Amino acid sequence: MRITRKILGSAAVGAAVLLLAAGCTAPGGDTGSEDVESEYDDVLDVDFGYIPDFNGTSLLAIAEDQGLWDKYGLKVNAQTFTNGPLQIQALGTGDLDFGYIGPGAMWLPASGQAKVVAINTLGQADRVVAQAGIDSIEDLKGKTVAYPEGTSGDMILTLALKEAGMTKDDIDAVAMEPAAIVAALSSKQVDGAGFWYPALATVEQQVPDLVTLAENSDFEDTVSFPTVFVAGNDVVADESEKVDRVLKALRDATEFRAENLDEAITLTAEFSALDPEQVKADAGNVQVLSLDEIDTMTEDGTVNKWLSGMVDYFVEAGKLEAPVDPSEFYTGDLFLKAGE
Repeated sequence: MRITRKILGSAAVGAAVLLLAAGCTAPGGDTGSEDVESEYDDVLDVDFGYIPDFNGTSLLAIAEDQGLWDKYGLKVNAQTFTNGPLQIQALGTGDLDFGYIGPGAMWLPASGQAKVVAINTLGQADRVVAQAGIDSIEDLKGKTVAYPEGTSGDMILTLALKEAGMTKDDIDAVAMEPAAIVAALSSKQVDGAGFWYPALATVEQQVPDLVTLAENSDFEDTVSFPTVFVAGNDVVADESEKVDRVLKALRDATEFRAENLDEAITLTAEFSALDPEQVKADAGNVQVLSLDEIDTMTEDGTVNKWLSGMVDYFVEAGKLEAPVDPSEFYTGDLFLKAGE
């Protein structure tokens, strides 16, 4: 049973523009997985959101190519989005069962709007960048700085401003969609941005002297940047069989990716019709985690420590009113159970 793909709602325009800006075509076409005999007598339909980059797509591409959806009796309808918050909205309305989000959207499950069901990677792709002649975060004072609201680009900008003793009130902060940020930076209509790779690689083709002012590694002592898979609250509460099967497939795909990174890059490029070199560069800004690492860090509390650090950040940034224990929104027990 082949995976089907479509673009949903307002995400369609943004995703298409972003892909065109990167010189790519829109998603489409099967990678041609071989038939795999299912372990189950029935087939469950799954609506799965993703973002067309290495973090957001690689496990879905592997699951399709390796027949993992078939293996676990799943028929997956994959829908592409430009960011995590849109997927959280779709989970809440029942238009999605599962989705992928980056660290900047983690406050949404932490506020009860979804459940984190699996850890994916550690993101290293976020940057605060500026036009030539701007050499520090302090130099951004009073200047126009773009950011995609509620994303890791927003998060990296907020962290960098805080470290410099500043807030968004000290700059002309403008919330924009990702595709608009690519255009605004490339045409020098904004002075800087909180943004990410691989989209920044497209900007650098037009602005080769773009300056990096901050990146994820600058804050690794206090905040980690995990990317995750999420599920709707009702799906977790009422469809345990579907959750278990999806997690089994994601676990298998996670193990394959860690052991076959080059092939995972190729499959990701094919899945979303992206330039393989672009995907390779994108993967270079990712810390890929093995299945054993994720299991161990779930069991020993490392993942909860990451999530607690993010919760603290979101409370301070005004996204959450009070701290939330990760046990309330990370279902690590279900992820581990799927491996038994």
